[in-house]
Amino acid sequence: MQNSGSRPSPSGPPLFSWLRSRSAGALLHPTCFPGDQGIGVLDDSVDRLLQFLSAAGIRNWQFCPLGPTGYGDSPYQCFSAFAGNPYLIDLQALVRAGLLADVDLATLRELPRDHVDFGWLYVTKWPVLFRAYQNFKAGAGTALPYGDFEKFKADRRAWLEPYAFFLALKDHFQGQPWWEWPAEVRFFTQAKLSPLAGTVADRAEAHAFFQYLFFGQWQQVRAKARALNIELIGDAPIFVARDSADVWSNPHLFQLDPKTGHPLFVAGVPPDYFSADGQLWGNPLYAWDVHHAEGYTWWIDRLRANFDLCDIVRIDHFRGFDTYWSIPADAKNARVGEWKKGPGLAFFEAVKASLPNARLIAEDLGDLFPSVLELRDATGLPGMTILQFGFGGESDNLYLPHNLTANSVIYPGTHDNDTTLGWYAAADEKTRDHVRSYFRISGQEISWDFIRIAYASVSNLAVIPLQDFLSLDSRGRFNTPGQPAGNWQWRYSAEQLDHLLRDSAAYLHKLGGLYSRG
Repeated sequence: MQNSGSRPSPSGPPLFSWLRSRSAGALLHPTCFPGDQGIGVLDDSVDRLLQFLSAAGIRNWQFCPLGPTGYGDSPYQCFSAFAGNPYLIDLQALVRAGLLADVDLATLRELPRDHVDFGWLYVTKWPVLFRAYQNFKAGAGTALPYGDFEKFKADRRAWLEPYAFFLALKDHFQGQPWWEWPAEVRFFTQAKLSPLAGTVADRAEAHAFFQYLFFGQWQQVRAKARALNIELIGDAPIFVARDSADVWSNPHLFQLDPKTGHPLFVAGVPPDYFSADGQLWGNPLYAWDVHHAEGYTWWIDRLRANFDLCDIVRIDHFRGFDTYWSIPADAKNARVGEWKKGPGLAFFEAVKASLPNARLIAEDLGDLFPSVLELRDATGLPGMTILQFGFGGESDNLYLPHNLTANSVIYPGTHDNDTTLGWYAAADEKTRDHVRSYFRISGQEISWDFIRIAYASVSNLAVIPLQDFLSLDSRGRFNTPGQPAGNWQWRYSAEQLDHLLRDSAAYLHKLGGLYSRG
């Protein structure tokens, strides 16, 4: 794929320049909320989290992508880049509205509360959601406080219609991926003409209703956050899942065989120090020349949808806009591949033209070409730095605090890292000694040491995972890249947050004032 965009210019002002003041944030995905519905939902747990953030002087809440998850349960592999995750819907709100009875939630209350069991959640929550839809359809209950359902569908028709149809067909075909469906419904444009469109119409309406519920409840979350002057930081994976409504309804935007829908090339990263075979992600790659010809409309619509949910968006794998690793679809690992040019600055110029006030964060981690850094600087987007990556080597490590810049976001670790306590316990003695010498600390309170150092750093935004606020060990880890099972399951308890609010919020508020992160 040839580069369809312009090269970054070393001169002239950057496209974006928004991270000018200092603040602190917390990293926590909503599935981690406590409660008795098998998974964190948008209930009063939101209020308690926001209460802690406000009391601690923390002005940003960051979370992983909010989309509907599929096989593997990863929020970075969703059925849609536009839709919300129905698992997050608070069913108790539907009980209050008369669409469900309290007894309908009984099976969910039997699920574990200390982690998410996605297998059991799948077989227990979906039937309850469909029961609520049938009751809504029958006219039961009182008016929901989420606005008019028909208007919701009309306002989001461009992505909602194919998404709801896609999931209805997926239900009809017992979860099979779309490329295994009959030819008549292999792609959205031809599926609309199929008799199956009428067969699954009611099922599609149900999936649209679940989106209505999610967006209605999320807008209440946004309103609560705004009232406390807390901004929300969302997350947009650069690539979308192959088995998604995005690819099924827009195959021309991806490097696919136009007849079968099979990918020609897929995404990943080449071998490095950590992986001899590289990482074979398997996501279909974009046909960037087509995106360029269409003015990057799909991407701009996607970002606009993201900003409907949050105030700031982190773009995952930013380097892919400069250069991406293209792997033949039949490759067994990521060793076989080559670097291809991404859209470059032209993409961000189009974003700037359509969304001039967009606030984006560039996930620029890893071993980067100079051209990636040039692109980041030309856009003006703040990059990311991970404190855990700074130690055990030399003083020129870019993640060490003395090498940082103000236009950056600092984290002790992210959702992909171990907790700071777990990382420090597993580190070799050279690394631990480097940490102790650099910060002049004993290491006995390493989680709080890293919090304090992040607050003190020159980076204008410091974001701390809730697990580090709670000083948790590796049992609090959210995701281990490359590990196929056991991820995305961690949940905290209401008591843990209560203790944090009582014992640490005042200290954090003082720390924020000390380092001008009020």
